[in-house]
Amino acid sequence: MQVERISIEVTNQCAKACWFCYNHSHPAGTTGWAAEELVAFVGDCAANGVRAVSFGGGEPLQYPELFPVLEGLRGRLFRSLTTNGLLLNEAMLERIVAAAPEKVHVSIHFPEREAEVRRVIRQVRALSERGVRSGVNFLVQRSRLEAARVAALRVREAGIGNDRIVYLPMRGQDTPTPRELAEVAGDDRFQSMTCLLQCGPSPRFCSLRWDRSVAWCSYTETRRPLPDLTYAGLLSCLDGLGLAFCGGTDGG
Repeated sequence: MQVERISIEVTNQCAKACWFCYNHSHPAGTTGWAAEELVAFVGDCAANGVRAVSFGGGEPLQYPELFPVLEGLRGRLFRSLTTNGLLLNEAMLERIVAAAPEKVHVSIHFPEREAEVRRVIRQVRALSERGVRSGVNFLVQRSRLEAARVAALRVREAGIGNDRIVYLPMRGQDTPTPRELAEVAGDDRFQSMTCLLQCGPSPRFCSLRWDRSVAWCSYTETRRPLPDLTYAGLLSCLDGLGLAFCGGTDGG
């Protein structure tokens, strides 16, 4: 097995505190990662063939050591992060530009909220104008499909095409079908999770949580604690690890 991409939730602290958050993030959240440990671990993974790391949360911009981590891994592998955008002001934009991650995505969690959609479009444009590759993570709930269709069309009409949008079906409940997700995406080619059509692990990808536990994906509750901060330790966690289905029972 060769893991090529890892996702790391650097904290479960998040001011947005969405009720459906798979990470159970909240404003008083915490982290199990110190910057030097995270850089050493991801660096060892990169030395053993991992090509990309994505940072999320919680809200990664609330993780105080995010930028030292990004700088410490610069040039060693592809670095991306996903943010809710609430802290993405001018000063934060400049810090991101200085750290030069290879990609930044801003999330739309509530497409029915016009102010959120407008803000995310503005922020993605601001990142792009500063030379940062950027896009949108777009959450789709089955109960709000019409609002999702309207908002997704607005994002695309703003010049952010499906090549820059990842359409994410709500998991656990209120889950749209793949067909419904395709309709939100304008019945054109679109990006989503690799498990959209069928639940199953990818031997090339795994997820680590803020508490340093390991799983095949970010959503499943089937996890093991990372025994040591090495690529070998990561592989030992994945060996024989199961995967509990995270999808809803009402359509996905």
